[in-house]
Amino acid sequence: MTEISVKSSLLTLYDLHSHTTASDGLLSPAELVARAVAMGVDVLAVTDHDTISGLAEARRAVSDGALPLTLVAGVEVSTQWANHEIHIVGLGIDDAHSAMDALLAAQREKRLARARAIAERLERAGINDAWTGANRFARDELVTRGHFARYLVGIGAADNVAKVFKKYLSKGKTGYVPPQWCTIDEAVDAIHQAGGQAVLAHPGRYQLSAKWLKRLMDHFAGVGGDGIEVAMCQQSPQEKTMLAGYARERGLLASQGSDFHQPCGWIELGRKLWLPGGVEPIWRDWPVNRPAVARELSEG
Repeated sequence: MTEISVKSSLLTLYDLHSHTTASDGLLSPAELVARAVAMGVDVLAVTDHDTISGLAEARRAVSDGALPLTLVAGVEVSTQWANHEIHIVGLGIDDAHSAMDALLAAQREKRLARARAIAERLERAGINDAWTGANRFARDELVTRGHFARYLVGIGAADNVAKVFKKYLSKGKTGYVPPQWCTIDEAVDAIHQAGGQAVLAHPGRYQLSAKWLKRLMDHFAGVGGDGIEVAMCQQSPQEKTMLAGYARERGLLASQGSDFHQPCGWIELGRKLWLPGGVEPIWRDWPVNRPAVARELSEG
């Protein structure tokens, strides 16, 4: 088995949050792992929204190309907490585990129902062929709001994806449909049953006050969450320091990830990903206590 600790963590570049065309990313799994290598990433987690369907292709690409990349099996689970959509990343999961399969099957049904409702609302608002158009961008995978946004940009309804969300797809707008996801507790439980670690994704992006963000952290830690994303691409030094403090106070491990969806000028695989001092990294015990990571290493 190739040990993940051959290089010290200061020299190993971890990017533990990325997306492919299996959800709302623009690169195929094979293209994603190739780009990760080109950007100097050593350890990459593929964490598509509520699906693990991109993992097989990513594994084949790493193996067939003999790429110098350790692949971590992951997923980003959408949850609901206090009327907010909160994302939980699962790292080092056994993607064949029955608990994970059951959770993601239920999430798929919820995503499908929401996507069809969004399409109906857009159609009533005069946006023709919204369902067909979004599916074309989804390429037979799960349809997300991002796919609707790309279709709307394509037909000239707005100049870019951000403007589409602001005009059509955000809360209170024409095409917005409230999500009905699982709870944080259910997500953490399924991730743990599948042998993985549960990480609270991008805590600074939920537009919560400091009081409510602390409540979220407390709830997440209280149900057995393992870590939080402390380091991201677009982030102020103050936010990174604040999140590191929250992690230490609650005994949570620290993770880092680009949340990469597509090549762009401000979010890139591996960019500006480093943890401040005084936190314990989520990979602290890899691969000994992370069976799915160990399997990837031994197969590679």
